Amino acid sequence: MNSNIVLGVTGSIAAFKAAELASQLTRRGCDVHVVLTADALRFITELPFKTLSRHPVMTDLYDEEEGWKPAHIKLADEADLLLVAPATANTIAKLALGLANDALSCVALALNSQARLLIAPAMNGNMWLHAATQQNVATLKARGAEFIGPEEGLLSCGYEGLGRLWPVDQVADRAVELAGQRPKG
Repeated sequence: MNSNIVLGVTGSIAAFKAAELASQLTRRGCDVHVVLTADALRFITELPFKTLSRHPVMTDLYDEEEGWKPAHIKLADEADLLLVAPATANTIAKLALGLANDALSCVALALNSQARLLIAPAMNGNMWLHAATQQNVATLKARGAEFIGPEEGLLSCGYEGLGRLWPVDQVADRAVELAGQRPKG
């Protein structure tokens, strides 16, 4: 059985890298379902994700497929892994606080107890290092979430430092590994 990965893409300039991530996960045999936040749609459209994942892309909490079950609940029930890449400071805060006001945050809050959560941050270095963000990261780690990155380098804001999305191939490697570790039964 293929691993079922929900890829949450948030509003970072690194959102374009998530298309390559979806492609790599699909090529590795994963069943990839993409959820784009409204802010992610400011950086990239749903078309590349729909084509690369071979599945409809969820962009709104009220996107519905056929059937009676709300789409966000179906995704949360069937996920082996929720991968949020890139993850903004805003999304990390929402996940830490348990806010559920869009499709991605609702999927995260409804995630089945067997699924893993992998977060790949991408943001300005000062935002990453801010005490509020670090407290939110600690909260999520205490609940079992795993973080990959960020890495150091030239940031889109022109600063040099910590905040870049971890290399896509390494995020894909870890996602495949974690999705396969879902306890069965």
